[in-house]
Amino acid sequence: MVFSAGDSWQQHHAQFQPMTDQPRWHRHLNRRARRWLVVVGKWLLVLLIAWGISSTLSEGIDELKRTAWHLRPSWLFLAGATYLVGLAPSAIFWHRILGALGQSPQWFETLRAYYIGHLGKYVPGKALVVVLRTVLIRSRRVDAPVAALSVFYETLTMMAIGALVAAALVAIGFRQHRWLVAVALGLMLTAGVPLVPAVFTRLLGWLRIERYQPGLIALLRKLRWPDLLTGWIGIAGGWALLGASLWATLRSMGTDIGFPSDLPLCIAAASLAVVAGFLSMIPGGAVVREAVLLELMAPRFGDGLALAAVLALRLVWLLAELIISVILYFVGSGSR
Repeated sequence: MVFSAGDSWQQHHAQFQPMTDQPRWHRHLNRRARRWLVVVGKWLLVLLIAWGISSTLSEGIDELKRTAWHLRPSWLFLAGATYLVGLAPSAIFWHRILGALGQSPQWFETLRAYYIGHLGKYVPGKALVVVLRTVLIRSRRVDAPVAALSVFYETLTMMAIGALVAAALVAIGFRQHRWLVAVALGLMLTAGVPLVPAVFTRLLGWLRIERYQPGLIALLRKLRWPDLLTGWIGIAGGWALLGASLWATLRSMGTDIGFPSDLPLCIAAASLAVVAGFLSMIPGGAVVREAVLLELMAPRFGDGLALAAVLALRLVWLLAELIISVILYFVGSGSR
């Protein structure tokens, strides 16, 4: 290349500089690629959830076919409705935690993300629960890192309270299962110790969460014990309703289950089974949940009937989660 005498060095140097601004067509292509990636990612999540749910359903139905049972649909409907209402105190607690952390989700957004997020537990690893809730509640009023952290805190709180309820009831009314008391206390400590605000903030400091969300630890230090205590009481009431759901399932099968005499057994069994299944990290707590339920229910109702009730309960809860998730998903799909 020949340079003219009037050309400056800067002019010719600029000709050899790489272009930093992408052309318009390239930017448009990037946007389209990102949109397609989001769409593909959403469908992959749906397929993962469908796979986890279908395997759970098929296993439960196969087991029920091998057991003699007679169901009363009205009691099963009551069991499903009671289960969904029993989850509500934990959703309310999550909403309050988000508010305490400086976020401003709407009540419907919280409920929608909470109930749909439960479908993620049927996928291995359970991380999809956090992903689903975070994606669904994220907005201009809710930061994704804060939402993800709050999911951990709420879930551990629910599990710790459930283990405490189970340990108390088993220790008082079912002393022949002493090893289950030890298991429940161990589960409570595993889930509960990290919930102490001082311990939780220390853990976040070790994980260097402040790099992603500056000021988050300072917000966590504002969590007050009275607010946490009211949430814990509400969650304990929710576990009682989950036990009532198990009671209604047994009632639907024509058992001689009494009320309220057998309700503590149902609450202890449901609480301990769900907590053990969660901490096992097995999708949906499969096998672990059933084993705990059978340990407590079989002496009272017999192996066959207890197995049928346990499997029917799993199907009822799963169908209840599917129904409420579909309703909330489509009702709220255009509101964001």
